[in-house]
Amino acid sequence: MSGGVDSSVAAYLLKRQGCEVTGVYIRGYNVDGCAERDALDARRAAEHLGIPFYVFDMEREYKENVVDYMVSAYRDGITPNPDVMCNKDIKFGLFLEKALAAGADYIATGHYVRLASRRISRGTGRLFSPAEKSSLDSRRVRSSGDQAARASETFRSERGGKLVNYSLMEAKDKNKDQSYFLWTLTPEQLKYCLFPIGGHTKLEVREIARKAGLPTAEKKDSQGICFLGQVDLEDFLKQYLPEKPGEILTTEGDVVGQHEGIYFYTIGQRHLGVDLKVKNPDHKPYYVAGKDLKTNTLIVAEGDDNPALFKKEMNLRQVNTVERIMDNGESIVYARVRYRQPLAKARLEKEGKDFKIVFDDPVKFVAPGQSAVFYSKKGELLGGGVIA
Repeated sequence: MSGGVDSSVAAYLLKRQGCEVTGVYIRGYNVDGCAERDALDARRAAEHLGIPFYVFDMEREYKENVVDYMVSAYRDGITPNPDVMCNKDIKFGLFLEKALAAGADYIATGHYVRLASRRISRGTGRLFSPAEKSSLDSRRVRSSGDQAARASETFRSERGGKLVNYSLMEAKDKNKDQSYFLWTLTPEQLKYCLFPIGGHTKLEVREIARKAGLPTAEKKDSQGICFLGQVDLEDFLKQYLPEKPGEILTTEGDVVGQHEGIYFYTIGQRHLGVDLKVKNPDHKPYYVAGKDLKTNTLIVAEGDDNPALFKKEMNLRQVNTVERIMDNGESIVYARVRYRQPLAKARLEKEGKDFKIVFDDPVKFVAPGQSAVFYSKKGELLGGGVIA
């Protein structure tokens, strides 16, 4: 329970469905002090629901796995995705392990995403409720022994002798869908996960919260990087990365300004924080099109339709495929390289250990370090990788 309306409603829905619910606030790394307020809001929601509430202190692990990763990535000139790493290493990594070790059967979050099952013997899939999932998981491990073995136990469950595995689908509310940030999850992890609000829109979640009298019903959604709160990203990075001025060049090679450090910018960024000295006073807006670490040069392109802002193919690393989607080393997918970007048809190719994704039509603002996430035509999350 993060202290927001989404996770509060998730807990409410689970309790209403008859689950035995315990609220947990994950204490991570926080800069502006908003974490204390969020923890209090989470506790108030738990008290309103009449469920136990705990705080798991993961500040050190969060700093090492999310914050340090982010700073290191910006230092290397790439654009990190801290939300993906938080989900991978903290929420569905360390928290899942601790929850199972404490005797929980599942963890649940307020992510906007839906869980799907597929009966392997029939090759068909469907969506299901948490209560149905409980009945499917008839082979849950109850042992208090080796929790690592428990967490990595086969994701296949039995029901009438039929094998089942789990994957993710886009949320009902496409404007809030968070599947993009969950591509690292495996079927083994999904066996222990519930996403109660994935079948609701944000408006429906707000209304459920109001009717339930939850104290978080009107709380505004958090924006930006969660651990920063109201702190500006560039101001935060300057605590770790020294300013290193360099030239700003157009794609034509004209020097139009000076930056304070190329690690403060990301591909596709429009507001540069400096006045560009360009020849044409009626120019279109400029966008960051590239960064050259060797020359400490920032490249900008005029207009959001500039060809320099588009790419058709890219190499991927750290690829995870939730489903066995590759057929003869190639598969047709629908992918996005930025959060909320429309899905675009592409071809995923594999040669040895290397992956490459090739779009039918070029896509805009491709930033190394960000995630390329791929889906089926029906919106099933098939996996993802880090753009090289």
